[in-house]
Amino acid sequence: MSSTPLRTPLATWHETHGGRMVDFAGWWMPVQYASIVDEHLATRQAIGLFDVSHMGRLTVEGPASLAWLESLLTRRVANLAVGQARYTLVTSDEGPDGLTILDDALVTREADAPDGTPRLAMVVNASNRDRVVAWLRSQLPAVGVSFADRTAETAMIAVQGPLAVATVCVLCGDDDAGRISGLGTYRATRAVVAGQPAAVSRTGYTGEDGVEVVVAADAAEAVWQAIHDAGRPRGLKPCGLGARDTLRLEAGMPLYGHELVADSDPFAIGLGLAVNLDDAAARPRRFPGRDALAAMKRSPAPRVRVGLAFDSRRAAREGSPVVAVGLPVGTVTSGSLAPSLGHAVAMALVDRAVAAADTPLDVLIREAAQPAKVVPLPFFKRRAPRT
Repeated sequence: MSSTPLRTPLATWHETHGGRMVDFAGWWMPVQYASIVDEHLATRQAIGLFDVSHMGRLTVEGPASLAWLESLLTRRVANLAVGQARYTLVTSDEGPDGLTILDDALVTREADAPDGTPRLAMVVNASNRDRVVAWLRSQLPAVGVSFADRTAETAMIAVQGPLAVATVCVLCGDDDAGRISGLGTYRATRAVVAGQPAAVSRTGYTGEDGVEVVVAADAAEAVWQAIHDAGRPRGLKPCGLGARDTLRLEAGMPLYGHELVADSDPFAIGLGLAVNLDDAAARPRRFPGRDALAAMKRSPAPRVRVGLAFDSRRAAREGSPVVAVGLPVGTVTSGSLAPSLGHAVAMALVDRAVAAADTPLDVLIREAAQPAKVVPLPFFKRRAPRT
């Protein structure tokens, strides 16, 4: 990692508008502006505007691209329709048990050339981009696949909240606005946003409705400013990484390095949907780590991911011990005050024997036992209808 953090195309905007900047995964990013809680609640109630340009953006194209990705990812992608996105894991067959989870990723079939050649996009975590790119490049076939890291050439803006989609549509022509407002979850389209060509997806990481807008790096500040100005009268706030983390925690979404790590059992942490051991015809698929994952599915892990709710606002942190009747039964993976709920919550890996809903447990916060109980995930569910 460079000693000098990388700058997104929006870093100067953040600095000049009061962003509290930190080095995050090698990128110079705003952790907050005025208040994490205010930014969190603005996203729940109106619109939060997030710079997520630190996320890795990769492209895969060529006649063999679908088959190549199908051989490398834990989830089927060969049957992706144009405009469809899927959540998957990127694995290698290295490690003591023949499996290392390198990252989780979103794969989108963005478009097909006139001859049917597909173009796909992958979004990976900033902290894992270098090793994922190195792994994928090491697996490239001699012909049929073109692979590129487009992170530096583009910017990615997440617009989240109940008024987010309508606000972005104000900046589009009628046809593009119709395509964006009509997008289903895990769908994507091309559009012109604020006068700039963009890839627009509806995936999200906050538990709210919204879209992600990818534009050329040199157009990023103009598009960001246009969305900011259109949304301010509706309650928009620019948001930092702090609110992004509390929002995803309330939504029960795992984060690599916390709930998901290199040797995780995906079935135990609720990510079994991202693992297709077999193809549509029930034949075994072949991808790195497949046999290790099959063994995990046959022999369930002793601990599973659960939600914990506290009566107080005192937050547990990653690594806090979870105990039952004084005996260790698990470890917190993420914890925070949940601003939408008014009390602290956490996700933890706990013994299956204490994983049932309403089970009372204690979490040691600075060695003091804090009462909690197991609750279903997510902690927060969006109530507003889709735009």
